[in-house]
Amino acid sequence: MSLPTNAVENRRPAITISGLHKKFGHDPLYDTFNLEIPAGSFTSIFGPNGCGKSTLINMMAGLTRHDGGQILFDGRDVRDVAIGYVFQNYRDALFPWRRASENIEYPLKIRGMARARRRERVQELAEQFDVRFDLNRYPYEFSGGQQQLISILRALAPHPEVVFLDEPFSALDYETTLFIREKLQSVFMQGNLTMILVSHDLEDAVYLADRVLMLTRRPTRVAAIVPFDLPYPRTDSTLHHPQFIAAKRRSLEIFQREVHR
Repeated sequence: MSLPTNAVENRRPAITISGLHKKFGHDPLYDTFNLEIPAGSFTSIFGPNGCGKSTLINMMAGLTRHDGGQILFDGRDVRDVAIGYVFQNYRDALFPWRRASENIEYPLKIRGMARARRRERVQELAEQFDVRFDLNRYPYEFSGGQQQLISILRALAPHPEVVFLDEPFSALDYETTLFIREKLQSVFMQGNLTMILVSHDLEDAVYLADRVLMLTRRPTRVAAIVPFDLPYPRTDSTLHHPQFIAAKRRSLEIFQREVHR
């Protein structure tokens, strides 16, 4: 199911960004950037090349330092929040010398969780997502879609409050993309999660999210937030629904305006 857009927007913010500054060299990427992301929302981030979409979620996740401003998770620093992160390049993101199960449990291991409890958590996730392949094998023995699913399970292992997804479909074929789309919807529907997706594909950005955050060229600002509140799970028929077509059209209009600005 999906909350109506006004209900999503009226929920307390999971993430509050205030006065964010980020420079590369002498050029400002973000300059006094402000944003609130509601708790329990699925937000897609879309915008022109070079506007800093991945940099933004990397700053939120604490992977990239910002030069000024503040990023808080319900009033807390990222170091005090359980987050999950699914990287764009699943092949480089997984440890090739560790079995799939060991990759999934790795965030739990570095948190000091006992081995038996880590294995229980891996089994819970495998059952939750109906994993039918052998998690005792190594990453190179799996298909691309299976490797990305392993990455998603690893991101979910520590029971995160927020999950970041950095272009998770970019290296996948279309059949596998459809499979991962379905799994991500399951993640969102089964957990009390806030999910944030960076995508270079407008169809994916609109299809999965209940709100599309449209960014400008740098110095980057919020151009608009496009709501899309059809209920989950979404299927092939969603792509032909008038609300989907309207949200995609509106997002494209904003994107083209910003590209040619």
